[in-house]
Amino acid sequence: MGVAGASPGRGAAGPTMDRDEADRALARLGAEHEAIETSLLALQDHAGRRLLEGAELTGVTKERWSGAEASISRLWEYFDAYSDALDGIRELRARRRWPGREDLVELTERLRGRSVVVAMPLGHISLSVDGPARLTEEFTLEELVGRMNELYASSLDAVVTADAVWSALPARIDLLSAELQRTRSLAHSVGVRPGEHPSGDELEEITHELSALRAQVISDPLAFWRPSPGSSAPGGGRPDTDRYDRAARALEDIRREIEAVLGVRQDSEERLIRLRDVLSRADRTLAEARTARGEVLAKIAASEVPAVSGPPIALQERLSLAAEHRRHSRWHRLSPLLEALEREAEDELLRARESLTAVTAPLAVRAELRGRLDAYRAKMARHGFAEDPLLIERYDLARRTLWSAPCDLRVAEQAVLRYQQAAAEAVAMAQQPPGRPGPEDRRGDA
Repeated sequence: MGVAGASPGRGAAGPTMDRDEADRALARLGAEHEAIETSLLALQDHAGRRLLEGAELTGVTKERWSGAEASISRLWEYFDAYSDALDGIRELRARRRWPGREDLVELTERLRGRSVVVAMPLGHISLSVDGPARLTEEFTLEELVGRMNELYASSLDAVVTADAVWSALPARIDLLSAELQRTRSLAHSVGVRPGEHPSGDELEEITHELSALRAQVISDPLAFWRPSPGSSAPGGGRPDTDRYDRAARALEDIRREIEAVLGVRQDSEERLIRLRDVLSRADRTLAEARTARGEVLAKIAASEVPAVSGPPIALQERLSLAAEHRRHSRWHRLSPLLEALEREAEDELLRARESLTAVTAPLAVRAELRGRLDAYRAKMARHGFAEDPLLIERYDLARRTLWSAPCDLRVAEQAVLRYQQAAAEAVAMAQQPPGRPGPEDRRGDA
C-alpha cells in the first residue's frame, strides 16, 4: 500500500507552480484517477479474468497468468497509493482558497516530485552489499500513471487473448465434434469401421485429435494465439486454428468419401447390370472374332491372322465378388471395386472390337476386291464391252481367284489390277478417232 507526502531529498519538482497551474494539474490527475479506476474495475469484472481464475491452467497460460495476477495485485496497490496521494493533495489544496508560497511549494513537490512511495512486494525486495535492502519504490504521479498503464496493458493482453481463444475455438471444436459423430454414424451404416477401412481409422484419429485439442485449448488458451505482426495493442492478433482446420479438412474428405459410398449403395444394382451387359458384349465380340478367325484361316491363303484372347474370366470373377459385396452390404469395398470394374470392362470391350477388326481385315480386303471387280464389269457392260474376249478372260481369272478357297489375296489383287488395266485400255481405244493410232494393243497378252 502506498503513502504520499513531501520528503526531503526527493527529486526536484521544478519551478514552483502558481494556483491556477496547481488547480489544472489537480483536475487532470482527478480525471486520470477516474479513468484508471474504471479500467481496473472493468478488468476485475472481465469474463476472461474470471475464467482464468477458475481454470486449471497449464503451459504458457499458467506461466503468463501467474505473472498477470501479480501485476493486477500490484496495480491495485499502485492505484491505492495514487488515490492516497491524490487525496492528500486535495486536502492540502482545500486548506486555503488562496494558498501561500509554502503551500504552493508543497503542492508543486507533491504534484511534480517523487512524492509517492510504494512498498516493494516481498518477492521483489532487492538486497545490496553496499547498503540496506531496497524496501520501497518512489514515483512522481506521472511516472506512477505510466507504470500502471504498462501493467494494465500486459495484464489485459493475457485476459483478452485467453477470452478470445475460449470464445472462438471450443465452440467450433464442439460443432466439428457433432459433425464427426454424424459422419461416424453414416460410416458405420456402410461398413466403414476402424480396423476394417482406412477411413474408419482416420475417423478415430480425428476423434482423438479433437478431444486432445479441446482439452489443450481449455487448459492453455494462450498457446493457441497468433499475435499480429507490429501490433502492440492488448489482444492484437487472432486464434491459431491450424490444428482445427486440418481436422476439419480431413473430416470433410472422409464425409465426401462416405457420401460416395452411400451413392454406391443406392445405384449399385443398376451399375452391376450395366457391367454384366458390357462384359457380355465383350464376350460375344470375342466369340465372333474367334469364329471369324477360323473362317479367315479356311478361306484366305498366306495371311497372318492375329490370335484372339479368351473370355474375360478374371473380370467375371471380380464381378461375382462385387455382387457378393452387395449381398453382404460391404459398401466400402464395393465402391472402389465397381469403379475399377467399370473402367476395365470398357477397356475389355474396346479390345474385343479391335481384335474382331484385326481378324476380319483379310475378309474385308477380299470383299473390297470382289466389289471393285464387279463394279468394273458393270462399267464395261455400259460401254459395250460385255462380250470382249480379253475382258471376259481376265474377269473369269480374277473371279475364280477371289471366289476360291483358300483365296490368295496377293494373286487376287494382281488379277483384279490386270482386269482394270485391260478395261482402261479398251475404253481408251474406243474413244480414239478412226485412223489415228491408239494405245498399244495388249489383247494378245494372256
